[in-house]
Amino acid sequence: MPIKITSRRKAIATAVTLGICLIAAAVTLNISWIILNWREFWMMIVGGIFFLLIIAGMILNTIFLVREIRRNEQHDSFINAVTHELKTPITSIRLYLETLQKRNVDEEKRQQFYGIMLDDTDRLQRTVDQVLKAGYIAQKRDAQNFKPIEVEPVLRECMSLVSTRHHLPAEALHWATGPAPTEHYTVMGELEDLRTAFLNILDNAVKYSREQVDVAVDLATPSIDRLEVRVTDKGVGIQRGDLKRVFKRFYRATNPGVKGSGLGLFIVRSIAKRHGGKVTATSEGAGKGTTVTMELPRVFTT
Repeated sequence: MPIKITSRRKAIATAVTLGICLIAAAVTLNISWIILNWREFWMMIVGGIFFLLIIAGMILNTIFLVREIRRNEQHDSFINAVTHELKTPITSIRLYLETLQKRNVDEEKRQQFYGIMLDDTDRLQRTVDQVLKAGYIAQKRDAQNFKPIEVEPVLRECMSLVSTRHHLPAEALHWATGPAPTEHYTVMGELEDLRTAFLNILDNAVKYSREQVDVAVDLATPSIDRLEVRVTDKGVGIQRGDLKRVFKRFYRATNPGVKGSGLGLFIVRSIAKRHGGKVTATSEGAGKGTTVTMELPRVFTT
């Protein structure tokens, strides 16, 4: 991996250096043209415009090359991350199955192995679902299946599922205001998509928390026609420069020990946009927690 990173940095440096050299050469030619043709006004103007277009093309080409190299780097990082997320549970499941096949294991140990293998299977399933969902959501634009959905019960279900998935006590994921909201908050949407978005936000909050998970969920209405779902953790936080990038496809903030595909928040953003909303992240910095806010249009049903 370090060799790949070094080679990419060299490629970027080469592309930038070549671009700068070509621009410098074009500028030199442009100045020479003006000096040689300063008496012929129209020739000077035409030549100046021509060389400006060449310079602009070189700048755009250099920017394109650098972006493509970085995009390829993100793609490779995604492949490595997904490969790890797929290979690790498969290796674990195989190890426990071989143990059960070759050794006489008592019932208590056998049940423990079954539990671990089920957890690994769930992890494998989530990774596959994330990859498939990312491609599906990116191509999905219509809103034909939208219907009124009450948000609070869906959020409550997702909180319970994430608590069970990560073996957390009930108080680890809680409502910010204490008891669950009693007001009816309704949006027009697709149930499965909204459930996916909420699960991804909550999963991220738990994964990037410290050992003591403390995640608060809140529903708020900044205006009469807007609804906000806020999920706040007290985890590792996000650097200022990463606050917008974390919603890009394949992008993962650097946090040792935290594995993932870099698709979770991209899927959340895609779902929010499809539902006429948006998603943002705020953090005071490293080690100071993060709040992810998903804003959706609110509807009122009779």
